[in-house]
Parts: sequence; C-alpha cells; structure tokens
Amino acid sequence: MDRKIMRSCFLISAILCAFVSQPFPSQAQDAAGQAAIARRIGAIKSINGNALTLTPDSGSDVAVTIQPNARMLKIAPGAKDLKDATPVQLQDLQLGDRVRVRGQASADGNSLNALEVIVMAHSDLEARHEKERQDWQKRGLGGLVSSVDLAAGTVSISVTGVGGKKTVVLHTTKATVFRRYAPDSVKFDDAKSSTLQEIQPGDQARARGDRSADGSELAAEEIVTGSFRNVAGTINAVDASAGTVTVQDLLSKKAVQIKVTPESQLRKLPAEVAQMIAMRLKGSMPAGMPGTSGTKAAAPSSAAPPAAATPAGNGQPGNGGIHNGRTPDFQQMLSRMPTTTVADLHKGDAVLIVATQGSSSSATAITLLSGVEPILQAAPSAGQAMMLAPWTLGGAPGGDAMQ
Repeated sequence: MDRKIMRSCFLISAILCAFVSQPFPSQAQDAAGQAAIARRIGAIKSINGNALTLTPDSGSDVAVTIQPNARMLKIAPGAKDLKDATPVQLQDLQLGDRVRVRGQASADGNSLNALEVIVMAHSDLEARHEKERQDWQKRGLGGLVSSVDLAAGTVSISVTGVGGKKTVVLHTTKATVFRRYAPDSVKFDDAKSSTLQEIQPGDQARARGDRSADGSELAAEEIVTGSFRNVAGTINAVDASAGTVTVQDLLSKKAVQIKVTPESQLRKLPAEVAQMIAMRLKGSMPAGMPGTSGTKAAAPSSAAPPAAATPAGNGQPGNGGIHNGRTPDFQQMLSRMPTTTVADLHKGDAVLIVATQGSSSSATAITLLSGVEPILQAAPSAGQAMMLAPWTLGGAPGGDAMQ
C-alpha cells in the first residue's frame, strides 16, 4: 500500500474516532441540563403565585419559580429522610417556612426553576425550638470543664452556684451529640459538629440529659462546648450608638472594648439577689481573703432570690434554680433576670461578661451581667470563681435538621 493510501486511511480513522467520541445532540443536552441542576436551602422571604424569594443560609436571595410538575413534600423538623413525608400544595407554603429546593439554576445562580420542594413549616420549627428550650431549662446544666476521660467517655465540669462549686460528671455514649461554638461567633447556628476529643479543660460546656438523684452525674444526650473569655470589672465608657462598652478588667488590669450585638444577652441582677450571692460568697471564702475583712461571714441558710426570679413546676427547681440539696444552675436563674440594654449601662457600673476570645483589647459579648457591685465588693478576688460559666450558652441550643 502506497503512502498516499496509508495517509488517507489514517485521516479517515482519526475523523471516525473523533466523531464516535462526541455525544449525540440529545446526550450533550442532557449533560448540560444535569450540570445546571442545583439545590438551595433557606427560609421563604416572600410568595407571589408560584414565585418565591428564598433567603439561603449563606449568600444573596434566590428567586425560585416552582414548575407545574414539581414534587412538593412536607417533613417534620429533625426528619432524616422522606419516608414519612406528606404531599403539600403551593398554597400551603407560608412565609418563614424552611425549604430545600432543587432544580435548574441560572448561570449566575440568582434564580432557580424548582423541580422539587421539601418543606419544614415555620410553625413546626418554632414548636420544636420551644420544646427544646424548655427541655434545656429543665434538664440542662452548665459549667467549666475540669477534666476529660476519653477512655471512660466522661467529662467533669465545675458548676458554680450561690452555695459554691460542685463537680458534675457527664457520661457520654455513641449517641451523644457534640457541638462546638465557632471562636468568633456568639450564635449557636454557627456551632459545628464536634467530638469528645475536642473538649479541653477550661472550656465552657452545657449539657442536656437525665441527672442522678444526688445531681453529681448526668447522662448526656447533647453537649455544647466552646472556649470563651471572661471579663470582670467596671465600665470606663459607654457608646450606645456604636453598641460598645469599655471595661477595666480586674484580672488583667487592662481596658477591654466589648461589642454588644443583637445576639448578646444583657441581664441585670436585682439588688437583693446580688446581695444574697455576695453574702454566700463571703461566707464560703477563707478568712483573710480580700473582701472578708479577716473574718468569715455566716451564709444565711434561708436566703433565696425573690419570687419574680423563682421558677416552679414542670419539674424545674424552685428557689431561683436551687434544687433540693443541689447546687443551683445559674443559667436557669439568669433566664429569669430582667433584661437591659447598652443605653442602661453607665460609667462606673460593675459587670461580669462572657465574650468571644477576640483580641487582647476587644471582644464580642455573649452575656453581660450588670448589678454585680455587691459581689465584686464582697469578694473581688473571687471574680474568676464567679465567672459566668453556666451562663455563656444561654437560650436553648438547637438547630434545624435541614442543613
């Protein structure tokens, strides 16, 4: 075979191979369609006919058009699959509902033609969150991590109460849920899944589960931890418009600027409650420590927060969070204290603060408690002991299942 014929055969083979390797038009279109399929998760911001505006968990709003043949299902909060899902109609959707939509997205990702919509009703989510909040109040416990035993699967925490400190051992299992706060955020929604191995002594923790009869142990169903910063001192300056307070920290002897956000929890201790805590602190401190005047004051045996701060019923402790014979959980007490604002704070006010780590000169407040002058006057050296360990993870930690 001469070279011309061989060259022709080679060219023909190359052309045939190139042709065969290309998809048919329908295949190319299917591939392009598959590439454009996207999923968005968020809350419904507006509804107009079959058009929704979706506010996703991250990024800008997305315009969603629900196609006539779209599959629409409703699931309960916490559902892991669609086996118990029920069909819903477009008119069943409500503002605030949390949805997961799947369909063909535009090139810029700002719009989507939905072929599937999975819905969690806003009312169902609110009911679940309220139930969780009540459960955290009833069966939750907070404190500073003193030790972790990986082999035994236990975490020991020091719980601070008006009667002193008590060690509680948290027992974990394979079913225990671990979450950890982001170092620069005060929002529980920013907390990430975690492990027992990530918990370190000095962390602040809050756990939920069933306690032993004497309150010294807890079978933890969920543990939320984080590394936070404690500040105890007096206010040097307040800027209500900027949402900041500058505090002279008693421990570091340095001024710290604290940023207050909408997520920050601001509370004020009533004078009688602050006096009661101060008296108990003085009574529990060794003679000769600053604030004791060289003597040991007797702690009142019948002191209790006022009725306004005393929860009752539903298995919750009375006396402002004091269990019978148990160390009280300050989180339960704090949740019933009066709220306050930055504008209510003044130069010279004494405060106890839990904040994000931040920098040496600034941080963001998680909890700020005012009205603590009697406490710091009675036991200024007890500032570290009185830090708000159980108060840092305020509210009812809990998140949406559709993540």
